[in-house]
Amino acid sequence: MSGDDPSVEDLRRRQREQERVEREQVADADTDAEAARHRRRSEKAGYLRRKLEQRQRSEHEFDEDPDLPPAA
Repeated sequence: MSGDDPSVEDLRRRQREQERVEREQVADADTDAEAARHRRRSEKAGYLRRKLEQRQRSEHEFDEDPDLPPAA
């Protein structure tokens, strides 16, 4: 990962914020189609956040596995 790439934690926080923003915009939507679009975006951000959490847990478990050789 290069120095310009965001960390998994940063990405997870961004997705959590995006999920919250889109949920709020559902209530402010002028049309059913607009509300549905914001709901889908919120669901997508939630899905990505959960996947990033899984990745973070997996990386943490990998780092703690004493049977694995150290990373190069």
